[in-house]
Amino acid sequence: MPLDLGVCVASRITDIDYVVEAERLGFSHAWFADSQMIWSDVYATMAVAAERTSHIQIGTGVAVAATRPPPVTAAAMATINQLAPGRTFCGIGTGNTAMRIMGHKPMPISEFDEYLACLKPLLRGEEAMVAWRGRVSPVRHIMPDDGFVNFDDPIPLYVSGFGPRSLGLAGAHGDGMVLSVPPDPGALERVWSHVEQGAAEAGHAIDRNRFYTSSLTTIVVLEPHERVTSDRVRAQAGAFAIASLHYSYDQWRNYGRGPASPAVREVWDDYLAMLESVPEPVRHQRVHAGPNCWVLPEEERFVTPELLSSTCLIGEADDLVERLNLLADAGLNQVMILPPFEPRFDVLRSVGEELIPRLQRLP
Repeated sequence: MPLDLGVCVASRITDIDYVVEAERLGFSHAWFADSQMIWSDVYATMAVAAERTSHIQIGTGVAVAATRPPPVTAAAMATINQLAPGRTFCGIGTGNTAMRIMGHKPMPISEFDEYLACLKPLLRGEEAMVAWRGRVSPVRHIMPDDGFVNFDDPIPLYVSGFGPRSLGLAGAHGDGMVLSVPPDPGALERVWSHVEQGAAEAGHAIDRNRFYTSSLTTIVVLEPHERVTSDRVRAQAGAFAIASLHYSYDQWRNYGRGPASPAVREVWDDYLAMLESVPEPVRHQRVHAGPNCWVLPEEERFVTPELLSSTCLIGEADDLVERLNLLADAGLNQVMILPPFEPRFDVLRSVGEELIPRLQRLP
């Protein structure tokens, strides 16, 4: 099967033309980011997009479990499914950015496990046992047939995973998984092992042909003889690359884990010193400033060629098609791109016009 290309959208309720253009260009999915103290409300934005589009898949990329009980998430997704029947999906995660920007940790994995166990039947319109303030009660949507929601068309559940345990939960509960791993086919086999182990522990097996896998990055199609050091490449990929430093800092600050990536280690001491100069009570607000939208002026020096190449897919069209096909051969169904805000239409059109038609042709 050819690889899908989707787009991750920094939810902005006045920016729906961007999603309309993605649909026109042939992008398969629009993943709307959910970070309540950064962007517009994800469900309000998705509702407007659902009304403006006709066939692109619409869903959360990803919804934050820690900020909404399972029935609230299920009702919100089923409402969007009423507007976009059969093309609604639910991506869900623990809230790495959304929670940390408020100074709190993401949902613990054990709680996320319980959350997913409740959410999955609720997304089907079925009953689930939901814990709330020390009490467990049976919960279901009691008016599903009156036009308020749509459970008749399936809502796939895609679980976001970074480490072995969350990937295991994707295998245990999900119809697919959402990744943000370096664009390397070799990394995918390690991911599959954790997913399949989680499924086995839950008492079932994963069919790789039916389990939908998507990974987040961004793509820059180089012009002839253009180098990764060009201003255009930095403008189109820098925001995504710098987000890897934001994530690495959170891992170091909260868990004492130093950066594994050589590209991050290269700038680590300087980057650490910059953030440590921000007062501790408000540092959580500074860490994720401008996430995936732009690079702050004082962070421009950290956008090195090595960081760009290790986090993003950058190359001429022929090279990118070959690399994307290798990812598909390794079991990836979709690459979703997250361009920075200012050149987002340029990135969308470059990828849509130069890569999507070639990926859609079966060999």
